[in-house]
Amino acid sequence: GGTLCEIAMGHDANVDWDVEDAKPRVMIATQEEMQKARIEVGYRDYCAHLLIPLNKCRRKTFYLPWKCEDERHAYEKCQYEEYNRRMRQATRLKKAAIKSDADAESDDSE
Repeated sequence: GGTLCEIAMGHDANVDWDVEDAKPRVMIATQEEMQKARIEVGYRDYCAHLLIPLNKCRRKTFYLPWKCEDERHAYEKCQYEEYNRRMRQATRLKKAAIKSDADAESDDSE
């Protein structure tokens, strides 16, 4: 079971986020597929595999906003989760930098 988004992304809501971030990430869409689908370079990210069917649906339905809702939701959810992953990574890096600065200061004072 699961929603289209969960199935498309292989996401399980019960997985701990730190464990999820530690997994090696793999591009699902190949460069050839993205070129063939005319995906602009700026959009060739870890969510591109969801953008390909979304753009296909959009072209087929003349970009009508009430069409392709499942595809759009799956793509937007992927983008949101990617953003959250980057923010968690930035927070971890910032905390590590603060800790290393504090460690360096405590070493200097001794």
